[in-house]
Amino acid sequence: MEKCVILAHGDGDGVCSAALALGFLKSQCDVSVYFTHPVGLIHDFKEFVSKGSRVVILDIAVNELHAVELAHILEEYASVGAVVYIDHHPLPEDFTVPQRVFWVHNTCCSASELTFKYFHDLGLSGEYSRIALYGAICDYLDETPWVKSELWKWDRRSVFLEAGIISQGLEGAKRDYEFKRAVVEYLARNMLPSQMQELVVRSIKQAELDEKLRIWVKENLKINGQVAYVFNPPGSVGRAANYAKIYGGVKVGVGIEERKDMLVMSLRSSGECDLNTILRKLSKRLGIHGGGHPSAAGARVPKDIFAKFIEELNRELGGVI
Repeated sequence: MEKCVILAHGDGDGVCSAALALGFLKSQCDVSVYFTHPVGLIHDFKEFVSKGSRVVILDIAVNELHAVELAHILEEYASVGAVVYIDHHPLPEDFTVPQRVFWVHNTCCSASELTFKYFHDLGLSGEYSRIALYGAICDYLDETPWVKSELWKWDRRSVFLEAGIISQGLEGAKRDYEFKRAVVEYLARNMLPSQMQELVVRSIKQAELDEKLRIWVKENLKINGQVAYVFNPPGSVGRAANYAKIYGGVKVGVGIEERKDMLVMSLRSSGECDLNTILRKLSKRLGIHGGGHPSAAGARVPKDIFAKFIEELNRELGGVI
């Protein structure tokens, strides 16, 4: 049987996208699912994908510093096997899409919405649309025309409940890839998240942790200009970034996790600035990894240039409004 590999982001949108792809591919090939991120994509691609395999990459932004190398590798693999890349993150400037790769890209909506539409056109049952709705809600992209229209086919309250269970249940999983893979396989059967006991238990526990996190951020945040940040929050760095922005009364909140000599950051804004554009500028200027969406993005910054990063971030924020 043909070998198929799915490489997906490990958040709610990525997991739902992977479930949609698996739901379609499982009857056609031997499918393996792996989780990755923009900085690690090239390494994981080389490690898990054999030439000649059918590859689907889902919800992974093209990293600014690795864009040229990634395009070359994808083109090389696509010359001997099918490569599909489905994503909704803004692309780096001057990025050239590899000619042999089937590239599905639109910043309009979630990766789950794009993935469902792609595989639905190939024959995936319309019953799977609710999985795409879960992913869209997880990524705060539930106001698109397609989502609004599709919600009428399901009970809106139930869809949001199920999406919340996925989002909360995955939040604390981080690098627990076996659990995430189990969720993908479960959702690929178009089953209700609320019927997966471990996912529900994790989601309830996460709600308790999030409330403690909110209070912790309020008491521990630091403010520098229009940036509020916290180091090593006892929970999700993304949610910590959002709480820091709210309680700091600033344009951007940052949650920071220390990993040896590197700071792994999640940034949030309220739409007053385009974080993706700013971080891609700083990526070139400071030699860091950064990018994402206009109001939600990530960065990896060496500890020894943190002060410089915050200084440059504030400089950019002063010039965007």
